[in-house]
Amino acid sequence: MKKLMHILFLSCLKATELIEKKLHVQLSTKEKVKLTLHKSMCSACRLYDKQSHILDEALKTHNKKDVNINIEELKLDIKQKISQT
Repeated sequence: MKKLMHILFLSCLKATELIEKKLHVQLSTKEKVKLTLHKSMCSACRLYDKQSHILDEALKTHNKKDVNINIEELKLDIKQKISQT
């Protein structure tokens, strides 16, 4: 049973690795299933997934707009988007 649990369930560390990986490449079906299963039980990783997506979108948007980014403005924008989740 313990071996089966180890195969089916991810640690939070591995889940966060997969969350970051899915922002850049497509996950395999096995990785998607494991991550979905983990996030269904772990509220911290669900929140990390939302926040990671928000940060990635904010950085993409700001990088497209201007090379000279106002850091304080970026910080405020990120804080506002995180507090909305």
